[in-house]
Amino acid sequence: MTQAEGHRFDRDTDLRLVDVREADGISTHVFDARIDAGWWIHAGPNGGYLAAILLRSMLEAVDDPSRSPRTQTTHFTARPQKGDARVVARIERSGRSLSTCTARLEQDGRLIALSLAALGSPRPGDPPVFQDARMPEVPPPRAVDPRETDEGSRFAFRQRYEMRPVFDRTAPDPDGSAETGGWIRLAGARPGDALLVTALSDAWPPAVFQKLGREASGRGVPTVELTCHFRSPDGVTRLAPDAWYLVRFATRSVRDGFMEEDGEIWSEDGTLLAQSRQLALMA
Repeated sequence: MTQAEGHRFDRDTDLRLVDVREADGISTHVFDARIDAGWWIHAGPNGGYLAAILLRSMLEAVDDPSRSPRTQTTHFTARPQKGDARVVARIERSGRSLSTCTARLEQDGRLIALSLAALGSPRPGDPPVFQDARMPEVPPPRAVDPRETDEGSRFAFRQRYEMRPVFDRTAPDPDGSAETGGWIRLAGARPGDALLVTALSDAWPPAVFQKLGREASGRGVPTVELTCHFRSPDGVTRLAPDAWYLVRFATRSVRDGFMEEDGEIWSEDGTLLAQSRQLALMA
């Protein structure tokens, strides 16, 4: 058993293949899954955790290490319960360098979440490379006080990560910006990969709380849709198992009970690993 296989994150996103079907050029893989209560927040599991389960199913269906996730969009349609679930992953089309996949997470006949992803190999030739985006200037993680975020320790999900806030305020400020984030990593060392990145894209308490306070949404901020763009797959896999990730999230508009949140995920060396955006409810 490898270190990754032994980590709780991998056990709780694990899948068991039960069927493979080929029809009309589409490959369908059916998996048994389990939704673990250790990722609960408010009345249900964290959306990033569910997205990681769905991404794992598509990676296992494609089964090609040269094709890394480039984008994943997940819509959350119903609140699941802890326990057994079913994941149906379909390779909708596979070309010379890009596979387009969908995955459905179902429980007791209900659709819980639906995901669409593109897995692609590096482009051939010598494509241009640049990064004008700049990592925020913040203290290194070891110099930041590991104080609790406003999520505290009320939820099982909070125990899955170590967090060191650097953008958070000590109290909400209605005149300030809705920005949050800091250094984060899984509790317990685990090598980096796309599954962890998609989970991190939804792992920090909502930025809107920095402006409006938790009272503005006492029942949480459930995600409607979460998109993650994976910008440096090789940069993630090169990181040490105990590496910290810098995340920053911002909300600029709340209207009709919906809010957006834009995010960035950085490595300590200043590589932009991923960008995210989600639409969520002010429940």
